[in-house]
Amino acid sequence: MPTEHPLLHITEIDTDIETYLTHIAETTYQFPEHDSGCQSFQVVVDDQRWFVKHSNIPQSVTWLKQAVRFHAAVQHEALPQLHNAFTTTDGFTLVYDWVDGEGLRPERELRTDEVHPRDRFCALPASEIIAALNVIYGVHVLIEKRGFIAEDFYDGCIIYDFEKKRIHLYDFDHYHPGPFINDRGRLYGSSRFMAPEEFQKGERIDERTNVFMLGRTAFVLLANSSDSRDDWKGNDAMWHVAKKATNADKQLRYPSVQGFVSAWHTAIATGNIPNA
Repeated sequence: MPTEHPLLHITEIDTDIETYLTHIAETTYQFPEHDSGCQSFQVVVDDQRWFVKHSNIPQSVTWLKQAVRFHAAVQHEALPQLHNAFTTTDGFTLVYDWVDGEGLRPERELRTDEVHPRDRFCALPASEIIAALNVIYGVHVLIEKRGFIAEDFYDGCIIYDFEKKRIHLYDFDHYHPGPFINDRGRLYGSSRFMAPEEFQKGERIDERTNVFMLGRTAFVLLANSSDSRDDWKGNDAMWHVAKKATNADKQLRYPSVQGFVSAWHTAIATGNIPNA
């Protein structure tokens, strides 16, 4: 009879997560604690690596359970697969595939001679950056179709494999069914990616909010966070699409992620993409 997998075939454990992992796996790396209070680990079971994320803080546990609902509805090759979720004596744990690559905002300490991964990414040829952006946009078209609204997406949610030229996205704890009304004032996220309504209590957070975030993603990755046309590595048509997407007046943005992405691909098709 096959032996049950100690990460994939359980629904609860009667101890804390660190004690459990010590007994069933080799913990090869423990990430610094997240702002949310979550703990994350790279663990190895039978020579296979897994990403394990845990929290014992009630609010963070709610977010982890929100991620379970998200991954049940949204599957894409750029998203690490969520394989299991289980309770511990004091919290809740998720088990994901491990994916290779470098986080664009790494949680490890960089060497003094090391170029920051986001700067390395932004120095890539425009065609490679655009290919990665197109994956991000394709994922968010699917997310829109599934009825979810993004919150707290930023470059820290991006893992890039520089050798294989492959992008993965992770950390969907704050993606939830929408639209919804901003009842907090400032929502979660990096201000570099956030629309004005994400700072204003009582405002509607919807598809146009996500359009703004995706437009800002283009400026962060194709212009290394600059809004200047001089720093933009795409063509003029793409720049104008990104500018419309990030209009402070949400009614002047594209009405949906699908509408923005369609305009983006039309702009790419005009040609004249620099090689730099």
